[in-house]
Amino acid sequence: MKIDASLAAVVTGGASGLGLATVKALRAAGAKVAIFDRNPESGARAAEETGSVFCECDVLSDESVDAAFARARAAIGQERVLVCCAGGGNAIRTASRDKETGEIRIFPSDKFEWVLKLNTVGTFRCVTRSAAGMMTLEPVDGERGVMVNTASAAATDGQMGQAAYSAAKAAIVGMTLTIARDLSREGIRVNTIQPGIFHTPAMAGATPKMLEALGAMVPFPPRLGDASEYASLALEMIRNGYFNGETVRLDGAIRMQPR
Repeated sequence: MKIDASLAAVVTGGASGLGLATVKALRAAGAKVAIFDRNPESGARAAEETGSVFCECDVLSDESVDAAFARARAAIGQERVLVCCAGGGNAIRTASRDKETGEIRIFPSDKFEWVLKLNTVGTFRCVTRSAAGMMTLEPVDGERGVMVNTASAAATDGQMGQAAYSAAKAAIVGMTLTIARDLSREGIRVNTIQPGIFHTPAMAGATPKMLEALGAMVPFPPRLGDASEYASLALEMIRNGYFNGETVRLDGAIRMQPR
């Protein structure tokens, strides 16, 4: 799919990190972009910085997602591109002992469910709405739209404490081919990026020594990924018309250790 001024795109989690880098790359290529994000301050700032439209959106809510798509389409038109970067996680072991008291604790089910709802259901919620909108369009060069979802190396190499996050991201990987098949007759492609360790706001609390140690874990290049490298792959998935139903690791060949 050609990326130019005629193309409208939606990026969830677009106010920071991988999402913001993708917004910048799409805008640099000429596309009109709507940023979906929960944070109104950072969202408005990102929109002003990139010349995009900000739509406050909580991917946990049907009503919020529906309203965000309605606002985006009123501002820039029906999107032909959806990039889902909204997500998050927690770090809780399945069961553990308190080092001082010996008390046995379990992973609270509600906190496990929240991670799945945010990542897996939140992604799927946006996919369904966007697919329905894309289906109203006439095909251009044989296709109506393209979607790029975001999983994680944790989908296959989950570390200790990542049971919920691993499950949520593995579900995104697992549904990629199925959704691509579901939407194939409508001319809508679907792919997923599985990032490794990237330099994003999630790493803001890490010290330079910690970042250096994390980078040293990557076989080559021995550093953290840059968000622009994620965006570069997302744009290739959008442009390349034969790229469909795939999950691609973007991780410098790292395979995560248990901790």
